[in-house]
Parts: sequence; structure tokens; C-alpha cells
Amino acid sequence: MGILSSIKEKIFGKAAEVTGAAKGTGTAASAAKAISQVDVEAIIEAAVKAKGAPSNWRVSIVDLLKALDLDSSLSARKELAKDLNYNGTDPDGSAEKNIWLHKAVMQMLAENGGKLPESLLK
Repeated sequence: MGILSSIKEKIFGKAAEVTGAAKGTGTAASAAKAISQVDVEAIIEAAVKAKGAPSNWRVSIVDLLKALDLDSSLSARKELAKDLNYNGTDPDGSAEKNIWLHKAVMQMLAENGGKLPESLLK
């Protein structure tokens, strides 16, 4: 499973657990409805709170990945950039590329049924 798939699983899998869809108690239609209403911000905030450490996940791809208990290493971010079709020229690990990654992940979550505040999509 790639890192992009892992991000989706962490966000949308948690929503399915909360609604019971992952446990087989819902129909395919109810699972689709539940996933379309995923509050991404609430899921990440709960993960950060459970860790008990400060996090800048709203702007940092590294902190976002750590909040989701995913690999935030340079190699993982390179894989994520490839998965998201990054075609810029910024060097690996640069602030510009990390900002792009964060925005692209937020956009991908929104496009896949995640509910996010506008501030996270800019």
C-alpha cells in the first residue's frame, strides 16, 4: 500500500469505523453516504489530541503524516509527490515542495469526500 492509499485509509477508514460501515452493519449506500460526509479536520484533531503533543498539521506535511501515524521521511514524501503527480522543479525536502504536498493532500481528501474548511484548501 502506497503512502497516498495509507492517508486515505487513515481518514476514510476512521470515518467508516465511526459509522459502523467498516463493521458490516451498513449497506454500500450508507457507507458511501458516511464517507461523503467525513470531517477530515475533526479526525486529524482527534489523532493529534490523542498523541498529546503539539502539531502544526494544518500547514506541515510532516506534521500531518505524523498525526496520522505515517512515515514522514524524505523517501515517503518523495513517494507521495510521485503519487500526486508532482511535476515541479523544487528539490526534494524543500519548503516549496512540502507546501505543495500539503495542499495537494488536502485537495485530494476534499475530492474524495472529505469535508475541510476553506482555509485548508488554499
